[in-house]
Amino acid sequence: MIENMYDVKDKVAIVTGSSRGIGKQCALAFAEGGAKLVLNYVNNQEAAEITAEEVSALGSEAIIVQADVKDFEACQTLGEQAIKKYGKVDFLVNNAGINRDITFSRMSQEQWSEVVNTNLGALFNMCKAVVPHMRDAGSGVIISISSIIGETGNIGQSNYAATKSGMYGFTKSLARELAKDNIRVNTVSPGFVETDMLHTVPPDLLAGIKDDIPMGRFGYADEIALAVLYLCSTAGSWITGTNLSINGGHNM
Repeated sequence: MIENMYDVKDKVAIVTGSSRGIGKQCALAFAEGGAKLVLNYVNNQEAAEITAEEVSALGSEAIIVQADVKDFEACQTLGEQAIKKYGKVDFLVNNAGINRDITFSRMSQEQWSEVVNTNLGALFNMCKAVVPHMRDAGSGVIISISSIIGETGNIGQSNYAATKSGMYGFTKSLARELAKDNIRVNTVSPGFVETDMLHTVPPDLLAGIKDDIPMGRFGYADEIALAVLYLCSTAGSWITGTNLSINGGHNM
């Protein structure tokens, strides 16, 4: 029973920003479970190709689609490419995101808009691209990767925090709308995870953050990916409109 509940064999997953970090680990977790992948990147084609090779090595298959998730038409094309190749989309993981950290007094309108349009606008764009197909199929799961910063706020991240917090309201509203169509919508909020983005933080600040985590370490991208897989699987079939915080006890 347990094995079957986590089986995603022959399902189709779109993972945005899947060339590295949490997105890549999500893609590999789906692949190991037997799902087919639609990998997305905006700039780093080489990294996306490496991810595709790793998916293949796990016995699954993937297509790579370049798309800037803040571009509505590009997201429509991404969804169309998925349907053209596989005929369906079972899972959407809204992972792609950026940060432009700076205190509010020095933040430009461009720095605000770029983060909002990428991190939050992408949810609208990608859901518009796949929800009609999920409705036709009578099932689907949408997971958006938020952040502990959406729960706590942070100095120099008012733009980033606004987007990550905004995901909660979007998710709860969409979950209510789509429940009747058997489409589940949730968020996952990682704490500080070992990724390229984390190591842009100055070492002295990084050490202070680590000291504040009760479990005494940063998270790993595969720990987030396994939570995403759980929420998409049959094991998570009665979970919708909720947020799963994974942060080593950093925000209790």
